[in-house]
Amino acid sequence: MSKAKRTALVTGASGLAGGYMLAHLLEQGGWDIVAVSRRKPLIPGDYRHIAVDLLDPADCRANLGPLTNISHLFYLAITERSDPGETVSANANMFFNLVKTVEAASPVLEHIHLSQGTRWYGNHLGPYKTPTKEDDPRHMPPNFYYDQQDFLEEFQKGKRWTWSVGRPHAVCGFSTGGPMNLTLAIAVYANVCKALGLPLSFPGKPGAYAALYQCTDAALLAKAVEWMATDPKCANQAFNITNSDLIRWQNLWPKFANFFGMELASPRHINLARSMADKGPIWEAIVEKNGLQKFRFEEIAAWGYPDNVFASDYDIVSDTSKARRFGFHDLVDTEEMFLRMFSDFRRERIIP
Repeated sequence: MSKAKRTALVTGASGLAGGYMLAHLLEQGGWDIVAVSRRKPLIPGDYRHIAVDLLDPADCRANLGPLTNISHLFYLAITERSDPGETVSANANMFFNLVKTVEAASPVLEHIHLSQGTRWYGNHLGPYKTPTKEDDPRHMPPNFYYDQQDFLEEFQKGKRWTWSVGRPHAVCGFSTGGPMNLTLAIAVYANVCKALGLPLSFPGKPGAYAALYQCTDAALLAKAVEWMATDPKCANQAFNITNSDLIRWQNLWPKFANFFGMELASPRHINLARSMADKGPIWEAIVEKNGLQKFRFEEIAAWGYPDNVFASDYDIVSDTSKARRFGFHDLVDTEEMFLRMFSDFRRERIIP
């Protein structure tokens, strides 16, 4: 199939990773694109948007059943629920419903890409073996990535299409309204501290300040996902994808304080979800004073995510050498990435 004939279906297209994927394919050209998400992405370009409830098989069939020419399915959707059991079943069923619908409707399907993460290795459960390799043994379930992967491998038997899996960690990018955005959360936290006349202190555990950590630039991830989905060598393989360098927050925090023009203070572990719950009026005053875009405080950052990130007082390290061996050589300097994204937020008048 010639590249001009490729048709991509991108799920989670209004989220951080999915939005970057959509933008990347638009920029590459040679793709017809269908974006699937509850709300229309804020990304300009020539693509079709379909709002679908992936948890509803009938809604999937009604809206996606008519799509007979999908060659590449990019699954970058995720949902978080307060109940862990509901999180597992919702994420598993969203994926099952989508894949079954698209596979039945599109005889030209070539590839399905499933985006996972280091939760595959159990990093959310406490200290784990690092650096991780893609064939490391599983941890005790439940883990919805296992449900998705087992379904995908079983469902593919005897079919002509292939699959790939990407496992990034701490995907960072320029977006608003998505809860899993570490860069924006740090920037908003710093500016609230500054408005209160406080120095910038690391809000996590002291051990997390010193532990090794890794991030993934969303633009790098999008490039890696297209590579996995279109390079035959990557068929039916999983790959760890990160910026490929390692950071310690204790080395970056002084740079952040300098960027925001603040004094640096010693780490002080606080619960951001609780501490920031009443800071909406302070943010509104910052927005008003600096003529910023009027994003509501609740939609600009979700504090549970940085709370989890800054509570990891053990190394978070993925071995990315497999991707390099298979031909993906792009790297990102994580310190440069944060400062670049802070500058982007400032330029777009999202932070002062």
